[in-house]
Amino acid sequence: MDGWQFWVVAIIGAVVTGAGKGGLPIVGALTVPIMSLAMPAGLAAGLMLPVYVVSDMFGLYAYRKDFDRRVLWIACLGMSLGVCLGWLTDKQIPENWVTVLVGGIAVAFSLNQLIRKAVVAAARRAEVAPGVFWCTIAGFTSYVSHTGGPPYQVWTLPLGMKKAVFAGTSTIAFAYINALKLIPYWFVGRITLQSLETALYLMPVAAVSVFAGVWAVKRLPEKAFFTFVTWSLLLIGIDLVIKGVTGVEPLIAFFALF
Repeated sequence: MDGWQFWVVAIIGAVVTGAGKGGLPIVGALTVPIMSLAMPAGLAAGLMLPVYVVSDMFGLYAYRKDFDRRVLWIACLGMSLGVCLGWLTDKQIPENWVTVLVGGIAVAFSLNQLIRKAVVAAARRAEVAPGVFWCTIAGFTSYVSHTGGPPYQVWTLPLGMKKAVFAGTSTIAFAYINALKLIPYWFVGRITLQSLETALYLMPVAAVSVFAGVWAVKRLPEKAFFTFVTWSLLLIGIDLVIKGVTGVEPLIAFFALF
């Protein structure tokens, strides 16, 4: 974790981490793939987790009044179960299997939303059983590869939450899950003293970038925001399926051309 090439990649990773924590759904999913250009994906996930946690604090402040209490407690329950499952099966389930599973779910759901043109759904009550189911998957996939967003969005997008409430509830839920993951990540060796030292330099960059994400969310119209979320989910899903099957990261390969 040295050399100017590493730090260029790391700073870009910190910026997209912060913007994602500010409520922009697609950029946060690119963090670990971007970091994987400079280091193994497992180490990248461990390095960036403390950066996630610190940037989460700024996201919590930004969305402290915008969240759905019922959705949040259901999400935290399911995610806790998912993280425990991830810890128990650590290194036993191939990461590419999980990647393909998450990507397939994301593609199927987003296509269904776009075909039905139901990007902005009517408000409905969050039910416990489907919430715990999808958030358990989100907790597990977040533990394995920081890809908890697609399963979580499969459950939350049809609930018809307002834009700010959707972004705020997501930010708080993933702040909780990231803090929870610190414990098993330390014990299995994904976080080390060296990675913590490096993360300290990236935390201020990510923290400032949170407010850039919040700024963008506030200025996007309601319908445009959820259209953006749905298309982002589809794009990330395709990316994950291809990555899981071939080992190639299409989004990163595309951006590398520039």
